[in-house]
Amino acid sequence: MTMKAKLERIIFESDTPSGKAFDVILIWAIVASILVVLLDSVQSLNEKYHDLFLILEWVFTALFTIEYILRVAISEKPKGYVFSFLGVIDLISVLPTYLSLLVAGPQYLIVIRGLRILRVFRVMKLYHYSRDGMLMMRALISSSRKISVFILSILILVTILGSLMYVIEGEESGFQDIPNSIYWAIVTLSTVGYGDISPETPLGKMLASVIMLLGYGIIAVPTGIVTSEFVYARRDEKKDLKGPICSNCGAEGHVEDANHCFNCGASLKIESTKDS
Repeated sequence: MTMKAKLERIIFESDTPSGKAFDVILIWAIVASILVVLLDSVQSLNEKYHDLFLILEWVFTALFTIEYILRVAISEKPKGYVFSFLGVIDLISVLPTYLSLLVAGPQYLIVIRGLRILRVFRVMKLYHYSRDGMLMMRALISSSRKISVFILSILILVTILGSLMYVIEGEESGFQDIPNSIYWAIVTLSTVGYGDISPETPLGKMLASVIMLLGYGIIAVPTGIVTSEFVYARRDEKKDLKGPICSNCGAEGHVEDANHCFNCGASLKIESTKDS
């Protein structure tokens, strides 16, 4: 086996002990690098351990840069990896440190490395969770039009209620202008209630009470929309996935004409035996 083949097996595959160990070490390195950035943002720790944090950050950046270059070099389709989701995340995760040499501040954007922990789905063989994530994504996409109409309706509603509250309360009660009043309406309707602005007149309090009650009902609307689409997506998936059960690992949910298990890679075709 050539060196390139060995590296490809370690870096891109997690079925082998070395490949799985590489991915686990990579995940821990990502977590450690994020922790360094978070601790470095604490003023008291930064003053005391600034040099240590800086050294660690460059060490992690060097390691991730080497890993990225190796992935591009040994990939069968380098361009496909570079423009893939994880490829873009891998590149973005190392850029802030280099940009910090030119502009102060972007090093804190390194927390985007947390997205690289998505590799845990491959390492831990959580294909079922990955498939459920895709199912949820299908439900969100299907409900996007309804959600857009809902959000537009909410924007119209808070504009009307905010303007009405501005007329009722006025500047003396803290409602300085219509945009601030709309902000109050959004905070109240979403049941967040910061309390920085509050009505003082009886009529204003009555309107605020109505908005609060509306908020409880409105919150349930997008939940119901997404849930119904999720049910439909699940039903469609069950129609499509009626394939065989893997005799090796017991995984279900294969498409009807699948040749290999999506979980362990074993053949799904039952080989017939001939009597000798």
